[in-house]
Amino acid sequence: MSRIREKFRELKRSGRGGFIPFITAGDPDLATTERLLLELGKAGADMIELGVPFSDPVADGEVIQRASERALRNGVTVHDALTCARKVRQDIDVPLVLFSYFNPLLQFGQERLAVVASQAGIDGVLVTDLIPEEAESWTQNLLRHRLDPIFLAAPTTSEKRLARIAQHAHGFIYAVSRAGVTGERDEMTRDAEALVKRVRLVSDLPVAVGFGISSPEQVRAVWRFADAAVVGSAIVKHIEKLGQSQDLVRHIGQFVRSLLPRM
Repeated sequence: MSRIREKFRELKRSGRGGFIPFITAGDPDLATTERLLLELGKAGADMIELGVPFSDPVADGEVIQRASERALRNGVTVHDALTCARKVRQDIDVPLVLFSYFNPLLQFGQERLAVVASQAGIDGVLVTDLIPEEAESWTQNLLRHRLDPIFLAAPTTSEKRLARIAQHAHGFIYAVSRAGVTGERDEMTRDAEALVKRVRLVSDLPVAVGFGISSPEQVRAVWRFADAAVVGSAIVKHIEKLGQSQDLVRHIGQFVRSLLPRM
């Protein structure tokens, strides 16, 4: 059983939702990324999404775009992101999901990516711009190396495509809370809950909701109808604000703890 599947079973047994933070590898630098991964695990993350910086992150808002730009200026690559994961895996037991656009992974090599990611302790790979209609070989390649292929579903996703996503996805399905790009929002839309209901009609996989979640109230709201909440831009915004501060990791840990609803 994969670490992702086991984590969701553990969450279900405990009767609570999951919390999945996102950071970009190499923002502000690779050494800090390693420390952040460890701190996020200590702060209560049930899984962690590690973003691969990309020059044209079209699904992301300005905050995560700037994080990619900072990491790319540092020369950070797919290999660097995987090396970060490998270095911390012996000290962290939470599932790690590599979050990327397809181009960097294609350049790295599909077979090579699966081998190196598995060796690094990555548990799943989410490719934001890979459509399920073109994912057969990709999915099978990941599964051969015991990696969960994770797919996005949006409120605008058709019923036909949802069925295809359910066919290819493993681990969990990432439900985008609204149409548009990543970024903080003051309120969660009803689109997210409606989408989760649609996903559950075609798949028994856990469903995580992301895009726009930035407060413990929003995390709790997501937990009422989904299995996990993903927080990205709110965390990355704090990383940007703190810059090269020596207290960055500690402050991010405190911020993440503040996002967790009190049970």
